[in-house]
Amino acid sequence: MSEELTAQAILEALRPVQDPELKKSLVDLNMIRNVQVTDGNVRFSLVLTTPACPLREFIVEDCENAVKQLSGVQEVQVDVTSETPQQKSLPDRQDIPGVKNIIAISSGKGGVGKSTVAVNIAVSLAQSGAKVGMIDADIYGPNAPTLLGLSDAQVMVREGANGEVLEPAFNHGVKLVSMAFLIEKDQPVIWRGPMLNGVIRQFLYQVQWGELDYLIVDMPPGTGDAQLTLAQAVPMAGAVIVTTPQNVALLDARKGLRMFEQLNVPILGLVENMSYFIPPDMPEKRYDLFGSGGGEKTSNELNISLLGCIPLEIDLREGGDRGLPIVLEHPDSASAQALKTIAQQMAAKVSVAALAS
Repeated sequence: MSEELTAQAILEALRPVQDPELKKSLVDLNMIRNVQVTDGNVRFSLVLTTPACPLREFIVEDCENAVKQLSGVQEVQVDVTSETPQQKSLPDRQDIPGVKNIIAISSGKGGVGKSTVAVNIAVSLAQSGAKVGMIDADIYGPNAPTLLGLSDAQVMVREGANGEVLEPAFNHGVKLVSMAFLIEKDQPVIWRGPMLNGVIRQFLYQVQWGELDYLIVDMPPGTGDAQLTLAQAVPMAGAVIVTTPQNVALLDARKGLRMFEQLNVPILGLVENMSYFIPPDMPEKRYDLFGSGGGEKTSNELNISLLGCIPLEIDLREGGDRGLPIVLEHPDSASAQALKTIAQQMAAKVSVAALAS
């Protein structure tokens, strides 16, 4: 081993390598740790800011190439881990102990597939290794349990130090609370605003969430009490707006986006669902059933990111009905790939915002 091949020399070789999102040195960000050099074999830990990092392979390759430039290096081993940063606390809002980032998945109108998107994002994050929880905040139409395969689940209620505490249901790596667990299957929820606000606060503060990297909140459609309660109660990492390509959905999406902006909630981006239809017997074809380009046009006009476009596939609907999200059942499908990319892009934006604050 060359005398120059030391841990400090490795760090200096890696110093020019930057995090692509943060545009800062990995060494300066303390993302390179535990450097070991043994007989020309170099090993170190790369600590990413999210387990769902979309550029993981590129960062690892850049690190390997930088170290291999040093004389005497025989082999490079990079151990990839992650530490998700926590969103900044706000003086007028109450943190949830153990929960690092709270993200709302919202839409201006119903019927755009918001809950399907929310569930698949949550499961995709869990697959990457993140600790994920989910609140089904659509009190009047709770369907996240069906999509997560938890239709028959029950939450446990026990006495805690500050009153009743709910134990969330769990499946596919995601903890879930929903109004559907607290009522009969066909029972309607006929409540005015104050009661709705109370149950959302209960889901936030009276659930045994444990340690979570991300708490995904599936919002009801529109711009009503639930959105206002959430935005005013907790510090939020941001909101994702789900729409479809046609004008009527995009008009309502704009209203939902403006609402979160007025409530000082960061907009992480726009998701265009049902972008086009892929016939199962002709997978090479695509049909723009609801128009095309609406999400891209709107994102450009509003200067926000288009996180991704999700095609309409029969497997996506069938998997939801069976409680098997498409990112699990058909991970190589076009829809699953789009949803995974959206989850990665969203997580990267959350980490960048948290580290920049």
